[in-house]
Amino acid sequence: MDARAKRLIVNAVTFGRVPFVVLFMVLAATHVYCPAWWWAVAATTSLAVAALTDLYDGMLARKWNVVSKFGAMADPLMDKVFYLVVFPTLLWLLGRQPDEAAHALVMLVFTVLYILRDQWVTFLRSVGALFNADCGANWLGKFRTAASFPVACVIYVYIALHPFFLPRALIYALEAVLIVINLWSIVVYTRQYMPYLKRSLD
Repeated sequence: MDARAKRLIVNAVTFGRVPFVVLFMVLAATHVYCPAWWWAVAATTSLAVAALTDLYDGMLARKWNVVSKFGAMADPLMDKVFYLVVFPTLLWLLGRQPDEAAHALVMLVFTVLYILRDQWVTFLRSVGALFNADCGANWLGKFRTAASFPVACVIYVYIALHPFFLPRALIYALEAVLIVINLWSIVVYTRQYMPYLKRSLD
């Protein structure tokens, strides 16, 4: 298989995140109106597959030596699609449950924080690009993404199936950890791009 075919496969895996997260949203909504357990299982499976695409696209690109600037730009874009579809869906699901009103408020803060963080980092990278900075994701950004996908799956299983082995306190703890990582990420990226911000303002 030549390099072009390998790049096409890697890019297909990257962009494959979109149909799976949209399918998750559809299946999760279907489960609400047709509460059969298999809809929840199908939604969880779709969400898990979407998460796996983030793991395997980079792994394949490095293994096949087809890492590209296009892939470096496409991957964080697909991550943003994941956040923009999955977290509002989880927020909507929580909002429909009377006993989860406080939890829905936490998820609202969580979701807004994710979106604002991504917009801020996109702005910082745009400023950095003006000065030919290396605008790739740093280790904390990669860790944030790697942690967010499985946590989203766990939160959905908790909402949809209410398993006894997933207490609310555990879900709150996972969400709190991700909120801290988000705030930390904002600080780290801001410090990283501060010289370019200062240069652009001078």
